[in-house]
Amino acid sequence: MGNLLAYSGIVTKIRGMEAKLLTETQFDEIKAMKSVPEAVTYLIQNTVYREILETLEPTLVHRGNIEKLLIVSLYQDYTRIYLFATLEQRKFLKLYLKRYEVELINYCLRIVINHYQEPFDLNHKRAFFDRYSQISIEKLIHSRTTDELIENLKGTEYYNTLKKLRDSGKATLFDYDLALNLYYFVSMWKQRKKILKPKELELFTRDYGAQINMLNIQWIYRAKKYFNLSPADIYALLIPIQYKISTVLIKEMVEASDLDAFQKAVEKTSYAKHFDFSQNLTVEKLYTDYLYYLYRSDRRKDPYSIASINTYLFLKEEEIKKLTTVIECVRYGIPPEEIRGYTGGQKL
Repeated sequence: MGNLLAYSGIVTKIRGMEAKLLTETQFDEIKAMKSVPEAVTYLIQNTVYREILETLEPTLVHRGNIEKLLIVSLYQDYTRIYLFATLEQRKFLKLYLKRYEVELINYCLRIVINHYQEPFDLNHKRAFFDRYSQISIEKLIHSRTTDELIENLKGTEYYNTLKKLRDSGKATLFDYDLALNLYYFVSMWKQRKKILKPKELELFTRDYGAQINMLNIQWIYRAKKYFNLSPADIYALLIPIQYKISTVLIKEMVEASDLDAFQKAVEKTSYAKHFDFSQNLTVEKLYTDYLYYLYRSDRRKDPYSIASINTYLFLKEEEIKKLTTVIECVRYGIPPEEIRGYTGGQKL
């Protein structure tokens, strides 16, 4: 049952927040809107997004500004949970924050490497990162080159990884993205033992171990299907953490002669039913559906644990992705029955 005493308060808080997530009926109603302003008006009148959207000037109602405010809503929810959390729960939330930091750095790398002329659009993130993160938004927005960006991350845990890559003289945006993702998972895996108690550690290990395995399977599949990479190149993409999949089986998947052989290797893992390639779904959608299954399963088993926090933040992040996509579809006048193909069938 987990630590009932330590988690009863925060679980009650999260249940109240989750009750305000959008329903499928609400999503269907938004899909039927004729314009983006009409969709925004609906959100203001009928959803929890009222408090952040009602201040948006009518002339500024477009996808970019809406998406920024939706992200602010996610940060507000993180803050509500953090303020309600115990010291131990805050340690987990600090660990969870790394995903937002990596997303931020990747965004900045795309700006400087692709030489975008637009200024950094980070003001909506400043208050949150200034409060919780080791990363300074003020420093990042003044970066105009990759060198400047990396130097402005000096003093953070990401600096050495990025500096080493930069100093090689051959790094591409893909290389930086890969290095950051590998660093993220490896550092999370190492730090978990330092901050989590045994019961929490068991749950976290199961969650992230399974997630790592699913990502590795996804990346092997993509490398073979779309890029025809050599086994050596595929091994370089994989997160170097072993959890309930033997090195022999990883080798069989990586060195499979074709996709049929790869599929047979996948069928030997405990994730086979979640990677049913006969379904008309992208590999990314299969992965996301698995996360729904994983997080909700964990919460059913241990409702009074970090599973309650983990699940809610995941559901909120997915809601924002889905809502952003739906609004973009409304903008282009895509019929409601076709929008489902862009958002998938998974219920929030």
